[in-house]
Amino acid sequence: MFVRRIWDITLTVRDLKRAVEFYEKVLGLQKKYEYGDYAGFDCGGVEVGLKTWGGLEKPRRGEPCLNFLVDDVEEAYKALKEKGVSILEGPKDTRWGGRIVVFLDPDGNTLQLTEINWSKYFKACAR
Repeated sequence: MFVRRIWDITLTVRDLKRAVEFYEKVLGLQKKYEYGDYAGFDCGGVEVGLKTWGGLEKPRRGEPCLNFLVDDVEEAYKALKEKGVSILEGPKDTRWGGRIVVFLDPDGNTLQLTEINWSKYFKACAR
């Protein structure tokens, strides 16, 4: 196979300064760099990129979805609520062993936090 791993995920935003503040201050990602119309954040070795060029036209409901793995989805949910983030869905359990929370960034990009019960996950994968 020629694909090794995800290198980066880039989302289009209207206001780079506002988006950088959200990803840095609300989600706690470490900014690697920012220049002109692009900012890059490290997320466990995968870059989350924010760019100001490209379309934000509808429909965008649910696509793309950037999914962040967390240790405690309830704790993360409470932290998001305290920071005024509007939650679309969850926390809720999935059939595959995950517990998720779905929300939007300031530009309408769908974000998800996932906590995985590895035992349930591996059982679901074995079916």
